[in-house]
Amino acid sequence: MPIKIPEGLPARAILDSERIFALEKADAEQQRVRPLRLVILNLMPKKIETETQLLRLISKSPLQVDVDFMKTSTHEATHVSRDHLLKFYENLDAFEDNYYDGLVVTGAPVEHMPFEDVDYWDEFRRILDWAGTHVFSTMYLCWGAMGALYHRYGVRKHVLDQKIFGVFPQRLQDEYCFITNGFDEIALQPHSRLADVDMHDIRANEDLQVLTWGEESGPGLVATRDFSEVFALGHWEYGKWTLAEEYERDMSRGLTNVPFPVNYFPHDDPSQEPLFAWRAHANLLWRNWLNWVYQTTPYDLREVPQLRAEKRLGTDRRYRRSPAGPRGDDFHTFDGCGYGVIER
Repeated sequence: MPIKIPEGLPARAILDSERIFALEKADAEQQRVRPLRLVILNLMPKKIETETQLLRLISKSPLQVDVDFMKTSTHEATHVSRDHLLKFYENLDAFEDNYYDGLVVTGAPVEHMPFEDVDYWDEFRRILDWAGTHVFSTMYLCWGAMGALYHRYGVRKHVLDQKIFGVFPQRLQDEYCFITNGFDEIALQPHSRLADVDMHDIRANEDLQVLTWGEESGPGLVATRDFSEVFALGHWEYGKWTLAEEYERDMSRGLTNVPFPVNYFPHDDPSQEPLFAWRAHANLLWRNWLNWVYQTTPYDLREVPQLRAEKRLGTDRRYRRSPAGPRGDDFHTFDGCGYGVIER
């Protein structure tokens, strides 16, 4: 099934060129289905690029999805035209009475700053509080995941001396988890961040579970036990050239805390084309998440506040699922290393 997007969205031309089925509103409304309702809070500077990356992944689901775009009012974007924001984006005030099956919160290049110093932090918290009663399930990416883990669960963020940058192996922690169903035992995940989350805080919270973990990159995918919130600390949504563009940008700024991207260019040779080695797991993650939402969300989204308040999410809402115990190996990785990693 296609995604339904606003008429005139620039990403449409790119999606068409990639033979991705996207319907504009008038055509989609002729189909007699109840589409999933999704809203994207886009905090990235390059709005159009991020829109395209996310819509590319959402479109791989067999479900029809209606997509809206949200922005903050307390931060003025400088990398996109004002006309684009006015045409396709709204602030929280326009969404407060709406209910959604899913919310996507992107990252932002502010992970080196204390949360409270980010100019839209208070608004960010208000959006998350709104989502807690108006959205069935939320997918957070990178800084969005860090901010949500801190605000909602008290998980601390630690600024790093050197950026975690490149493509890193992530070890699967639960073979039968719905969100990671079908994942290989090792999945490659792009990372581009100057901060990490406190693993002890995650382990101490019985509502959270680690789904993938890497020796160098730490937790890559975390979720609540009921999957009402999914936290991707890396960037499975990134395109093939995104890390290369970020590296060139950081080098042009003279940054000294950004290493050469790990496991990205074959033989560490930037003159060679990067290997797009994470695309399959990116598509699988988003397809699994959307499928889980579709299977469990109420037909009448006005039921969301009560279901979330009573913690009755899931395929059987008669009872709350008890949190599973921690893994016996305490998140240790499989024996050996190097599987799936580009030789340097």
